[in-house]
Amino acid sequence: MDLSRILFITICLLFIFSCKQNNLEIKKEKWKQEILETEQNFEKLLKEEGIHNAFVAYAAKDAVLMRDNALIVSKDTIDAYYKNSNTKNLSWAPDYIDVSSSGDLAYTYGKYNYTYKDSLGNTLVDTGVFHTVWKRQDDGSWKFVWD
Repeated sequence: MDLSRILFITICLLFIFSCKQNNLEIKKEKWKQEILETEQNFEKLLKEEGIHNAFVAYAAKDAVLMRDNALIVSKDTIDAYYKNSNTKNLSWAPDYIDVSSSGDLAYTYGKYNYTYKDSLGNTLVDTGVFHTVWKRQDDGSWKFVWD
């Protein structure tokens, strides 16, 4: 094989690889935007309908929460856990979002604020860091599997 043919094949392969990489990056940015919108819609639903409805709406069937160093496993158990809670004073925003190359898993992390009144009526704010793992569902929506 002569040198010009090898050079031509190498250039073609580099071009094909470059196009595939650019396409993947475009897809990942689209998926990251979907996750950001999902996070925002999740928080909006919480503010409108309360923590119970929001967490049940955005939980996958096999979702897991970690609360007070205990695991709450499954959407049904999450439903029962939040059943009597109507809290609307929780806000958050992701500082970082990443999505798998296959576009079926993602994770976010960022800061949250939870505002509440103590027994004396004083307004207190609990702040912290959240970490959520998202999984694309069969219908194309994103639901959390870990929070």
